[in-house]
Amino acid sequence: MNNVIAEFISKDVLDRFSRYVQVYTTSDPTSSTIPSTTRQIDLLRILEQELRALGLEQISIDQNSFLYATLPANFEGGEAFGLLAHVDTSPDQPGENVKPRLIERWDGSPISFPDDPALKLDAKLSPELGKFVGDTIITASGRTLLGADDKAGVAEIMSALAAFQNFPELAHGEIKVCFTHDEEIGRGVDKIDLKRLPKFCYTMDGGEPGELEDECFDAWRAKVTVKGIGVHPGAAKDKMVNASVIAARYVAALPEKEAPEHTERREGFYYVMSVQGDHEHSTVELLLRDFDAKKNQARIANLKEQAGLFENRFRGAQISVEVSEQYKNMYAYLEQHPMVIERAQRAIAATGLTVIRKPIRGGTDGSKLSEMGHPTPNIFAGGLLFHSRTEWIAHSALCKATETIIHLAKEWCVA
Repeated sequence: MNNVIAEFISKDVLDRFSRYVQVYTTSDPTSSTIPSTTRQIDLLRILEQELRALGLEQISIDQNSFLYATLPANFEGGEAFGLLAHVDTSPDQPGENVKPRLIERWDGSPISFPDDPALKLDAKLSPELGKFVGDTIITASGRTLLGADDKAGVAEIMSALAAFQNFPELAHGEIKVCFTHDEEIGRGVDKIDLKRLPKFCYTMDGGEPGELEDECFDAWRAKVTVKGIGVHPGAAKDKMVNASVIAARYVAALPEKEAPEHTERREGFYYVMSVQGDHEHSTVELLLRDFDAKKNQARIANLKEQAGLFENRFRGAQISVEVSEQYKNMYAYLEQHPMVIERAQRAIAATGLTVIRKPIRGGTDGSKLSEMGHPTPNIFAGGLLFHSRTEWIAHSALCKATETIIHLAKEWCVA
């Protein structure tokens, strides 16, 4: 990457990222609309206009609010590939009135947040931070998340497109771009038009610079419903069946060490998201995660077996377990197309980064796309501590991810 192009990317991607994170796009898991919040369309319309200004073709936001665009090839014989990123941010933390902060030439000392002085960011909380002393660190102000997940990916794709248009010597085949919504609530590609995507794609939605992810969780959602019997507590002996108590004991009976806070690497878990209700009706919402689908099936069997045991223990209680699959481990699909991974590896290495090939302890739009017949590994976007108010990204990470896209396009220029 010559200095002129590198300087262009450095300024352009930082400007785009700083603007995009200020657009309120939080998704809503309680909504049944598509997208779950109309505010996501605000950013999609901004991107639509910017894509037009860059001269892309076949630009449209379809009836399901997916934004598509095409960068025509400038290299004869280049193969088409796709790039995706999602515009929504997680509902786990506030996403309105995001105020991005630039800590220039960071000296390694703990980073404080002006809107929440008790909040601190340091290398103990995020060990990767220690690699970026002297860099510009970008955070929010303390009351919101930053939105690097995945507005960093959005900015990097847009900046790479701008570089292709400003520097025609950068060779590329046809590149199909799609910006999605509602990824954070598991609906990112439910209504996507697969005919508008090429066979092979990449999501720009990973973490640490250098990461390349071709494996993800096998993912299920479970809902345990407990129906009890309400009786006046003064006359409840041998009559009341308290649904709240049963729900609490049911959760307490789950394997303690198979919880997110006790697992790492390739270990799976039960994630209790909520316990709600009263003495007559209570529910437990869970996520089941593992890289091995058979282990998740064992967890599902355990939930159902435990429901039967608790019905016998608490006579009169009715306990049901409903499960639904969310997405599959994408490795089963990607291993059949190793060149998709190999090209990404070479593109990352060409930026000077060490390739960090690892499984995602989560999922991406690429999880479902791979299952739908479009193998889609996940490339780093550069942010860390996603879904938290201490979320951060280094300026150099934005630049390296953008450069990776440019090198990736060259990898797909095969005569």
